[in-house]
Amino acid sequence: MQHRTSRRSLLTTTAAVAAATALGSRLPAWAMDGTRSAVDRRLRAIIARMSVEEKIGQLFVMRIYGDSATAPDQADIDANLREIGVRDAAELISTYHVGGIIYFTWAHNTRDPHQIAALSNGIQAAGLAQRVPVPLLIATDQEHGTVCRVGKPATLFPGAMAMGAGGSTEDARTLGRISGAELAAIGIRQDYSPDADVNINPANPVIGVRSFGADPAAVARMVAAEVRGYQESSVAATAKHFPGHGDTSVDSHTGIPVITHTREEWERLDAPPFKAAIAAGIDAIMTAHIQFPALDPSNDPATLSRPILTGILREQLGYDGVVITDSLGMKGVRDKYGDDRVPVLALKAGVDQLLDPPKLDVAFGGVRAAVASGELSEARLDASVLRILRLKERRGLFDRPYVSARGVARVVGTRAHLRAADAIAERTTTLLANPGGLLPLSGRRHGRVLVVGADPDSPSGTTGPPTAVLAAALTELGFRATALSTGSLPSPARIDAAVAACAGQDAVIVGTYNAGPDGAQSRLVAALGASGVPVVHIALRNPYDIAYLSGFGASLATYSWTDVELRAAVRVLAGRADPRGRLPVPVPRADDPARTLYPIGHGLSY
Repeated sequence: MQHRTSRRSLLTTTAAVAAATALGSRLPAWAMDGTRSAVDRRLRAIIARMSVEEKIGQLFVMRIYGDSATAPDQADIDANLREIGVRDAAELISTYHVGGIIYFTWAHNTRDPHQIAALSNGIQAAGLAQRVPVPLLIATDQEHGTVCRVGKPATLFPGAMAMGAGGSTEDARTLGRISGAELAAIGIRQDYSPDADVNINPANPVIGVRSFGADPAAVARMVAAEVRGYQESSVAATAKHFPGHGDTSVDSHTGIPVITHTREEWERLDAPPFKAAIAAGIDAIMTAHIQFPALDPSNDPATLSRPILTGILREQLGYDGVVITDSLGMKGVRDKYGDDRVPVLALKAGVDQLLDPPKLDVAFGGVRAAVASGELSEARLDASVLRILRLKERRGLFDRPYVSARGVARVVGTRAHLRAADAIAERTTTLLANPGGLLPLSGRRHGRVLVVGADPDSPSGTTGPPTAVLAAALTELGFRATALSTGSLPSPARIDAAVAACAGQDAVIVGTYNAGPDGAQSRLVAALGASGVPVVHIALRNPYDIAYLSGFGASLATYSWTDVELRAAVRVLAGRADPRGRLPVPVPRADDPARTLYPIGHGLSY
């Protein structure tokens, strides 16, 4: 798996550049300026050798099916031919000269760490075999918690809202540093994380627990810490979704959300985390497919808005790093313009990277036609390509494009990393209610435990199901636990079966997933409570669930359902760890959402 950097690479990092990378801002300003100028001269020399098509290609970050760059399974070849018109990643690179590739679990890119590393090396070999050799920026969505593309045996951490409940910037930086090191070891050098949205709308269907919370200042602190952690490990962090996606009830994957904040509210509520990310030296910022009339009355989505991306992000906030679109396949950016025009308008607005268009040939052709007509100048392409190459150079891709099997074994999923994730997860688990002192459970008084509830699919495809994980963790601690999955929409018959299974049990644990008013999960919890067996509720995702429930004797919030969070919750349930998490969002009352049931900062201890 070990490769040598291509001799044809045009950028040979000098001692001054290496020193700048190692010492960062500790160098005097004149030295940094001189280093930047020297690097830019070399990068501009690369750009000068590129054709227009090669420059356009650098702007695109594209999906590709398969676990190999040159020999994917036939089903993946067929999917690539059908959707992109190429057989594999190597052909994608040679045909379109793409500057980046995004990994997805569903595209079969992330089966195991050694496979991912080999795929990454194959992609880099294809990039360096081009007429103008340029390494690729390989990216993924590794937010942790509910959005995670690389699963076990890699280290999985609690998600953003859980980290917000922990409230520790040191833990957030540790997450970024360890996750970044593991991603870099398998060849992923850009992470579309952290989420910088401030989730002030409990009904938000697309952000929710992906946000650190509802307090802009607290979110800003956590975002900055995680950015520093990732970039200390040579992985480009990406703050999203600018100018702020936290107050919406529409999913931009399926529609166009409208943010009704005033300009003053944006400054107070949405802007602080992005300002903090910029101050922390963020490498990239991702746009949102949202309308924000107070910032741009044209009703163009922010991804296509020059007033928002150039006027505010570039000019007002002074950001000169890479701007990347959210996926161009999402409905929120495709409603108003055709797929050939969307990438052109995004570039005119101030974007650099164009992420995952539904039809690459259409998007690529649209940009090429705009350059040919003069709508986009070649100098405009050069400006974005320069930012992208700067990012690649800053993260060491010109110097170290390849990874090694030894590095994978040495870094990914080590005992030290897994212990750190376990400890952090314990500090995020939030005890919302314990009115009768039911918790912690006692092995002597509560030896027989039934675990029921929802079993959502694993975010990473490698953990769960939740009821089985909880039961196994309880068994390891000496309880006699059994699991019964009732699903997120339990039927009356399934509810009756769960109540019947309570017979002879000393306690029942019920996990809910997005429970709503008068919903089936609410009826399940109430029925279990009426059985006479003590009930412990666990909110597997949204802490807001508790407002819709009755009949429980205690309630915990885990903010996600990956193993690391669930096993930490069990240690808290059993008294092996103290609950230390505090709500990073307010929980409104179900009967009067204008009133608060539990405020920000609420959380009980033993």
